[in-house]
Amino acid sequence: MTSLTRRPLLALAAAMAFGQPFAAQAAYPEKPITFVVPFAAASATDQLARALGQSVAAQTKQSVVVDNKAGASGMLAAQQAARAPADGYTVLITTNTTQAANQHLYKKLAYDPVKDFAPVTGLGKGGQVMVVRADAPFKSVADVVARAKQQPGKLSFGSGSSSSRVAGEMFQQLSGTEILHVPYKSNPQALTDLMGGQFDFMITDTATGLPQVKAGKLKALGFSTQKRSPLLPDVPTIAEAGVPGYDMGYWFAAYVPAGTPQPVVARLNELLTQAARSAEARAFFEGSGVEAWTTTPDELAKFQAAETQKWGKVIKAAGIEPE
Repeated sequence: MTSLTRRPLLALAAAMAFGQPFAAQAAYPEKPITFVVPFAAASATDQLARALGQSVAAQTKQSVVVDNKAGASGMLAAQQAARAPADGYTVLITTNTTQAANQHLYKKLAYDPVKDFAPVTGLGKGGQVMVVRADAPFKSVADVVARAKQQPGKLSFGSGSSSSRVAGEMFQQLSGTEILHVPYKSNPQALTDLMGGQFDFMITDTATGLPQVKAGKLKALGFSTQKRSPLLPDVPTIAEAGVPGYDMGYWFAAYVPAGTPQPVVARLNELLTQAARSAEARAFFEGSGVEAWTTTPDELAKFQAAETQKWGKVIKAAGIEPE
């Protein structure tokens, strides 16, 4: 009998425990992998997925296809990924929108954020920036609050994700204002209309908002988390700028359909953890102010459970009624 080292023996035991042929799992991946993204091209999630995909493709010598399925606050993509074969060739690169917030924003989901997915790894954590048109009359967060209080219901904010929407709703709640919400399929689409004057302000992820600020098309008024962004050191936090207690971030993570063999999940975790350290991913993280963040599958499951409770409390406190 040919001797086996400890590592192959452990891999063989794991494969046998899950009822999977060892040879089949050892060869994964044998064909292209699809990353399903719940938001449009150029969104923060899309940018991160493409950066990770380049690294995974280089590691495995298999191509990675990014499938943007924007709309319905990420529900279309989550449903598509949940119904895909549980073989590791469909990976949902997503955010707290689909996995922690949607169940509190909608009365009925076509997918279960917990039961329909197997966690793979966390990917990153970031903050959002409050932006207005470059020629807008607002010079500060306090200016927006003052105008909103002078003209209740006249100002409007746009959003293309649950993070963006809840950020705007929380702004209303903590500032004691009444502002109209204008929904979009994705943040890039909403930003285009903001620059076109279709609404007054937006609180969006830095990956999509910062380039427009640097280009002089938008003006940054405040940052959404408790600390200022290192990419916008002169921009105060929204809390500093006149809305005490304001704190709203977001996160990215990877999931596969429930029932995906554990050895495949482990391999994907390894590939994506390595990808998060790649030059392409570092360029995204450094350029967008997002912090790289990787986990074990179990750590992501526990984090998601805690975040689901947190987002539920925030959404309820903001007075958002499930649709």
